[in-house]
Amino acid sequence: MPVAPTIVRDGPFRLFFFSREEPRIHVHVAHLDGEAKFWLTPDVHLAVNIGLSVAQVRQAQAVVIAHLQEIEDAWRRHFAG
Repeated sequence: MPVAPTIVRDGPFRLFFFSREEPRIHVHVAHLDGEAKFWLTPDVHLAVNIGLSVAQVRQAQAVVIAHLQEIEDAWRRHFAG
């Protein structure tokens, strides 16, 4: 089982999570310029930003929101096993 499974690629962004990071549902968004981490509950909000511009963070958050159901489903499948 991958340690950081890719959930989806959308434009310049790759969404993934780490298998052994923490139990609270979240997603990492990688971009050539950096990476952001978003909490998904109670709503989608930025937890960490490393190297992304304000505009890139907004774009990354929009991508997370657009793929929210996929992310939540992948999280449940990954951690159920």
